[in-house]
Amino acid sequence: MNLHLFEDTLLDGQEVRFGDTVARAIFVTGGDVTVDGTVHSTDDGFMTDGPVTLRAGAAGASLWRWDLSGDLPPMPPERTVAKLAGPVPAHLAGPGSFLRLDSVSFPPGGTAMLHTHQGPGIRCLREGGIRIDTDGHSTSYGPGGAWFEDGPIPVFAQADLVLHSRFIRAMVLPDALRGKSSINYENEEDRAKPKSQSYRSFGEIGLSL
Repeated sequence: MNLHLFEDTLLDGQEVRFGDTVARAIFVTGGDVTVDGTVHSTDDGFMTDGPVTLRAGAAGASLWRWDLSGDLPPMPPERTVAKLAGPVPAHLAGPGSFLRLDSVSFPPGGTAMLHTHQGPGIRCLREGGIRIDTDGHSTSYGPGGAWFEDGPIPVFAQADLVLHSRFIRAMVLPDALRGKSSINYENEEDRAKPKSQSYRSFGEIGLSL
């Protein structure tokens, strides 16, 4: 099972149907889309499973779309770019797990101290800048930059020193973490320290077969 991140661009009023998948998370980066009578505008996110039909608003829409599936989902003929993919371990790839979509924000100079998560995910930077240190490597990202974290390998994050920074994240996690934080700090002394990051949840959806 793999988690895929796509970037979709829909034209004015365009209707597009995305096919079957185990679970899906969508974040609207520009414009708006209507799904089952509900309008989702810029900076809104939502969850679906199975096939879904989206209709772009009068000004079109741009999306980040995370699809969880066994194979690479077929890309529709519209303007779609495959940005990144990463593996989901077998013990998290079915019932008993869920897909979460949220955002993580940092003030200028904010950090996420050395930590792990209980499941993998793909992050994509919405604004600002961030440096990710993990597994002996250090990589900096600007807006639109995406990276995969497998969960068990510790990560340290340093946000831009001047700008507010924020990334959008889709993660696969065990059901025991529904509505709860997935982060675990590696160093005991960091657990009681004030944390600079803040979160906004867009939803969670259980995995179907």
